[in-house]
Amino acid sequence: MTSHAPEALRVGELRPSQLLHTYGIGAVTDLPNLSTMVMGLDEWDPVRARVLTEDRLLAAVRRRLGAQVSALRTPPHLPENYSDPYGEWTRTGVPVGLFPRWLRCSRERCNQLAPASSGLFQLRPNLYRPEKTKYVHANCGGGGKGQPTALPARFLVACPNGHMDDFPWVYFVHGGAGSCEGGTLTLTESGTTGEAANVFVRCTCGSSRSMADALGQAGERNLPACRGHHPHLGTFAAEGCTQHARTMALGATNSWFASQLRVFSIPRSEEPLTQAVREHWNLLSPLAAVPADAARMLLPTQACWPELEQYGADAVWAALTNEARTVAGGQGDEDDEEFDLTGPEWRAFTQLRDHALPDFTTVRTPRLPEGAGEWLDSVVLVHRLREVSALTGFTRIEAPEWLAEEETQPRPGAPLSRTDPTWVPCAELRGEGVFLALNERRLAVWEQQEAVLARERVLKAAHRDWCLARHIEPHWPGVRYVLLHTLAHVLIRQFALECGYGASGIAERVYARSGPAPMSGILLYTAAPDSEGTLGGLVSLGRVERLGPAITQALEEARLCSSDPMCAEHDPRVHSRLHGAACHACLFAAETSCERGNHFLDRALLVETLADGTFAFRP
Repeated sequence: MTSHAPEALRVGELRPSQLLHTYGIGAVTDLPNLSTMVMGLDEWDPVRARVLTEDRLLAAVRRRLGAQVSALRTPPHLPENYSDPYGEWTRTGVPVGLFPRWLRCSRERCNQLAPASSGLFQLRPNLYRPEKTKYVHANCGGGGKGQPTALPARFLVACPNGHMDDFPWVYFVHGGAGSCEGGTLTLTESGTTGEAANVFVRCTCGSSRSMADALGQAGERNLPACRGHHPHLGTFAAEGCTQHARTMALGATNSWFASQLRVFSIPRSEEPLTQAVREHWNLLSPLAAVPADAARMLLPTQACWPELEQYGADAVWAALTNEARTVAGGQGDEDDEEFDLTGPEWRAFTQLRDHALPDFTTVRTPRLPEGAGEWLDSVVLVHRLREVSALTGFTRIEAPEWLAEEETQPRPGAPLSRTDPTWVPCAELRGEGVFLALNERRLAVWEQQEAVLARERVLKAAHRDWCLARHIEPHWPGVRYVLLHTLAHVLIRQFALECGYGASGIAERVYARSGPAPMSGILLYTAAPDSEGTLGGLVSLGRVERLGPAITQALEEARLCSSDPMCAEHDPRVHSRLHGAACHACLFAAETSCERGNHFLDRALLVETLADGTFAFRP
């Protein structure tokens, strides 16, 4: 990460995946001595950002953000060279700006509170240890190295429309009556609990106020209206903002929620060179109209050449011309598939043949675990897979609504740039997984049972009330999805105990669809940003001798929860919840694991519980 000021400084490091899941555009990043915000795409340097090719994902992003989006790019990066602390690599990265802009002196006898622009605080860079870059309170407690560090103010204000701003300290301490002449603010704490009631902001004019007056309903009365500020863009909403500004603690987990899309790279051909050419067809297609000799000379200048160089220019040119004839003959991929993120993946995983491509290697197990043949259709060991995620926006206060068919729906939230973006940041991960496909005939019969339909009506009613309370149109994903989602969470917990990966490192992908082209399966996978991916611990669990006992134990554990009978008897209609018999003790997973924010879960649909067993898929 680098400061976006003219004298750009390197201030810290983040992994590419963190820029999509935790510290993306508009998020506040907590560094050891600084608090910064990742700036919008207008400040990024796309020249240093590598283009990733994934046509299905790009089509989905265009559908959500507009046709002007032309590329998916990784965050800007140059290899580090510590022998040259002033080199270009130190100024290449994701731009950040100081936020919040109010700082507090850490000296106990001082605690002065003022904006960084006041001139009271000085920036102390550290070229060799950028994480130690900090602000100090100049001339406080004497000169020299003992000057106290200036820490970021503890509180911010934000609203559900995605706006965020510095806390209005002067307005708040003076009760909105205007500031005094030449007053100095301090922020002090009394007691040891750290609660807001013990935090006081004081002015030398005599005004004083507890931060408890800035929270909840009191905050709505004592704080000004939201200014519609987007600090990551440096803009204010032209039409203003109608939401109340809410006080938020620095580092609060609800200050930023990512809105993103993700896909797996699936095979377009069983021949590696043809697969590579089809993946990069948008870049290579113009060369098909160039004479052969000129095209061979231009191939090494293409951004995708590092991936094609191993095949040689002659072989690439031959594959390119062959693909051009295929496209001209109308035999290419259909455009409709580009907007269906799960359908092509489902077909790739359920094909009877194995795949042996660099980014998609699968092996179908010859037999199923004992006793699972009645409800399980197939098990596929995914030795290699590639996941590409793209950030399309973000929200604050409330997470994006986890609705059915989310990949085709426009998302509300804060923008990534001041104008419509022409590219979006993305990250690629490589890893492994286990794919399970359920028996479609057995599942279809279960869905039509009267007890299951009655349970679905209960869950659907709660879902409708939940959506209406948020003024959004209900889109029920179906009882099939709830069952498969529950099974995925049950297996994630069990797999984490046996495969060596933490539960937060195992993610899910649920394939659930009824109708003429039904889908009923789950993919449990783990992935890492390095080129080799992971080490095979999850794939080994998919082998029949280990998978059978793991499934049996997982289903047995799901029958009883330590919060029973309250968990098993939970009625989702009472408080309009999106889950039935589910809680943190039995089914809820980490944010990095669940694709639906721990919604649409009900272990009563999967196994018999203390409350009921008439509609369990596995009695």
